[in-house]
Amino acid sequence: MSYLLALDQGTSSSRSIVFDRAGRIVAQAQREFAQHYPQPGWVEHDPMEIWQTQLATAREALAAAGLAAREITAIGITNQRETTLIWERATGRPVAPAIVWQDRRTEPLCAALRERGLGEVVAEATGLVIDPYFSATKIAWLLDHMPGARARAERGELAFGTVDSWLLWQLTGGAGRGVHATDVSNASRTMLYDTRRGGWSATLLGALDIPAALLPAVQPSASRFGTTEAALFGVPLPVCGIAGDQQAALFGQAGFGPGLAKNTYGTGCFLLMHTGATLQRSAHGLIGTAAAQVGGVPQYALEGSVFIGGAVVQWLRDGLKAIESSSEVQALAESVPDAGGVVLVPAFTGLGAPYWQPDVRGTITGLTRGTTMAHIARAALESIAFQSAALLQAMSRDAVAAGGVPVSELRVDGGASVNNLLMQIQADLLGIPVVRPAVVETTALGAAYLAGLHVGVYQGTGELSAQWRAERTFRPTLSPERAAEKMAAWEHAVRQTVAS
Repeated sequence: MSYLLALDQGTSSSRSIVFDRAGRIVAQAQREFAQHYPQPGWVEHDPMEIWQTQLATAREALAAAGLAAREITAIGITNQRETTLIWERATGRPVAPAIVWQDRRTEPLCAALRERGLGEVVAEATGLVIDPYFSATKIAWLLDHMPGARARAERGELAFGTVDSWLLWQLTGGAGRGVHATDVSNASRTMLYDTRRGGWSATLLGALDIPAALLPAVQPSASRFGTTEAALFGVPLPVCGIAGDQQAALFGQAGFGPGLAKNTYGTGCFLLMHTGATLQRSAHGLIGTAAAQVGGVPQYALEGSVFIGGAVVQWLRDGLKAIESSSEVQALAESVPDAGGVVLVPAFTGLGAPYWQPDVRGTITGLTRGTTMAHIARAALESIAFQSAALLQAMSRDAVAAGGVPVSELRVDGGASVNNLLMQIQADLLGIPVVRPAVVETTALGAAYLAGLHVGVYQGTGELSAQWRAERTFRPTLSPERAAEKMAAWEHAVRQTVAS
């Protein structure tokens, strides 16, 4: 029996999952880690805590599976994407905390880049929009604010990486020895990688004054990245798959060809539709990105990012103290038939696609004396579905404009996809089936599949498509007219939020 170990490093926790060849979960382990908010709009992680929790969960998952490390055929890595780390090559010491993808401190620099007319340059080369979300301006900020960092970077003393690169470097030996590499899907999220042509963009590096010596090598998502230090697990293990979390989830959902769409409901929500070998420009606020790459053939996707998805439930729990655990939100929301006219726009860190309003902040409208916490909880769940519906509608319009057809089915995954009420609300708003797979940990599964393909556990993507199974399909129960009314109320609330 072949077993694959997936390291799934997320925004709020590190997780490791052991899969068998059939894609079934054998064992898993998870550890949360601290979120740091040193100033309004700033979000940071401790790089060493990321590494320590990830290593600990890998060891725990192996122990829980009752497997020796030598029984693992290969390791795959998937990760929170745009989060930015810089460390010393000689010592492995991070020069600063990791700046998380949610962090908005670089908006002034982004505004300056837009004013310089670089928006079209960025869009043409990378498929992205200029936004603090992506890694490039975070790198520039660190080089500008850490004493001596730019000069050290120019001398080749420092290394930049997204979280995958940081984990790979640590796994393969760390200080002075670690492999400094990433895959195309993570590179495409930096706003420095020419996704259309392949390779780091000298134009964009120059525009941001970022030394090329700082950057990792870029490889296909399914390829040999390196071998772990024997001391970590007892034997050296090959790392043969890396993909950013959303591209990995699309891969784990068997999204190997044009037209298939998935939405991952995590801290944020991330909707991706495969577009084949074409990096498609969106006319409706979406971004183009590299999909996970097997072999030398580039693959692309359209993506929409919701900054606050499941995090709105965490806010109900930790901020409002409305619930004691996230699992209670469904019952609270179901205790009322609807949101009672309440609309919550959770722009806690601005609004992502398709709005791209970095400076707006959240609002709650429609409050009356009759409003209860249950109505607010239901509005919070609805806000996740509303944002995702806006993305899919934009995606369908782009697909039709490119000669395709509207998305006819949405595959879902991620922690919040287990919430049946949320999934039903989503199907009602979209007017299409929402399909939850038997394995909802598709992010980790995608990383395992990539590693397994490279080492020959699987012979091709057709074999993986045959393994995909639906657990439940949620079908629309609202009339198209009523769904349109609800979406109109949401868009009205968004306009009020943006105007405030």
